[in-house]
Amino acid sequence: MFVAICQMQLSLGGVSSLKQKRSIVKSVTVRLAQEFRLATAEVDHHDVWQTAGIACAAVGTDQANLHRTLEAAVAWVARNRPDVYIVDYTIEFR
Repeated sequence: MFVAICQMQLSLGGVSSLKQKRSIVKSVTVRLAQEFRLATAEVDHHDVWQTAGIACAAVGTDQANLHRTLEAAVAWVARNRPDVYIVDYTIEFR
């Protein structure tokens, strides 16, 4: 069994309040959970308006499939959320 974790650092241009930031982050994490069946959470930069750190996790028996799923989730954010810029991301296995 493998546990795959993807951490993304996001830049949220034009955000002027924590309320607006949380709305965007919640929308992204909920959609990732629905589209890719991932566990998602905001994990970093909680009080910074224009930066967010989110993590996605999945469990499975095929490491390559888990990696493809997390890469697809990152690509989905880049493609479907023009208001969110992915500064950096990492995928690791435990």
